[in-house]
Amino acid sequence: MTEYLISFDAGAMDHIPDGDWTAVAEASHAVVREAIDAGVWVYGGGLERQRASIVGTDGLVTDGPYPETKEVVGGFSVVDVKSREEALTWAAKLAAACRCPQEVRELLPDEEQSEWLRTIGRR
Repeated sequence: MTEYLISFDAGAMDHIPDGDWTAVAEASHAVVREAIDAGVWVYGGGLERQRASIVGTDGLVTDGPYPETKEVVGGFSVVDVKSREEALTWAAKLAAACRCPQEVRELLPDEEQSEWLRTIGRR
């Protein structure tokens, strides 16, 4: 199985009318429940806008994101699936539920980290 990050940009949901937010939340939660029931859900959530910080290699903390950044992640989901095609299927379900496009990226495996997590019962 491979983990995939499914994400959307911070402004992608700005077009949703105030009265529709409950329906969007219900629809997106239904997809999450479906992914949990299918055994592919790892984690996900929304990100607070304008609350990013950049921590430099010297430890210096500045407000972020970088000024030249045009798009910032607004929310994400991580699924653990057999193929990219399956990740794209989950992304399509999330896109329909959230009413905005989703970006899909394969997460690179780190076997050593995975083993550490297994030894403490986290995976």
